[in-house]
Amino acid sequence: MYDRVADLPLTVEDCAFELQERATSSGFDRATTTIVLSGDGETGRGEDVTYTNDAHHALVDHEVDLAGEYTVDTFSDALDDADIWPDPPDEERFRHYRRWGFESAALDLALKQGETSLGAALGRAYDPVAFVVSTRLSNPQDDEPPTTDRLDDLLRIHDDLAFKLDPTPDWDDDLLETLADYDVRVLDLKGLYEGTEVDVEADPDFYRRVADAVPDAFLEDPKLTEETRPVFEGREERVTWDALITGVESIEALPFEPSVLNMKPSRCGSVESVLDTIAYCEREGIQLYGGGQFELGVGRDHIQALASLCYSDSPNDVAPGGYNDPEAGAGLPSSPLAPPAEPRGIGVGFADPEK
Repeated sequence: MYDRVADLPLTVEDCAFELQERATSSGFDRATTTIVLSGDGETGRGEDVTYTNDAHHALVDHEVDLAGEYTVDTFSDALDDADIWPDPPDEERFRHYRRWGFESAALDLALKQGETSLGAALGRAYDPVAFVVSTRLSNPQDDEPPTTDRLDDLLRIHDDLAFKLDPTPDWDDDLLETLADYDVRVLDLKGLYEGTEVDVEADPDFYRRVADAVPDAFLEDPKLTEETRPVFEGREERVTWDALITGVESIEALPFEPSVLNMKPSRCGSVESVLDTIAYCEREGIQLYGGGQFELGVGRDHIQALASLCYSDSPNDVAPGGYNDPEAGAGLPSSPLAPPAEPRGIGVGFADPEK
């Protein structure tokens, strides 16, 4: 797949940054940076989804000289030496996030300069994109007990929405029993995070209660220990990974061969790694579904485009951005999202980023 885009010519004349900020339904204010590369009368955009807001404020005032003649592949090489971090990132994984912002902007620009789209370059059609809405049942920053009120509010917008939920140990048996009334496709156990507000302790009883209560949902990112591993014996086909997936080598290093994985391009960093990972999973028969990171701009369109081209029928966590607002309103698109009528670049046209 990468060979189909690696040698696309690319002219970069200017590099600029656009900061955006927005409150989210998960109780924090999100900032991201749109990376704008321009040249030869065209503009390509990518989105840096680093989670440290200060890092975005620093980048907006930073100058990065990337002017030159490249291919998509040689531009990636040039980024190895580019000064794209005014200050060192808080976490090493953020280096991939920012790199994907630059690389996706370059790919978008190269495709537009070549008067084509990612779908045409890959020889694939843009299909309608099924999506789930990812949400919490309680705000981690308050002490209110979890309820299904948020799900009910969202179902008033569209009564056929499906969900990706983040279970927490305070989900009691009554709440778990109630979830049988909702279309829950993925349960994100968040067992692989450390030192964040969303950490969830690995507990075999908690894992078992959740797995039993929603028997058809994928179980994302459990932390496997001697105590928790037995919970997933016989359930391996339901286990999916997200935080660990940074490329092909990370898949080969998993504790057992996966049946399904969460694909977040920003975790892989480069266009080459993203496309190699997708191609590997297709060869190995591993189902992919798209993952979101509270994108506020063109990055959401990009994850929708990849889902459209490569895993359109999966429980893609690529819902339009309005579903992440603290108070999601009427008028949001329903699933599946219609593909772009006239795609250019990576795939502009799935949904207005503000929606």
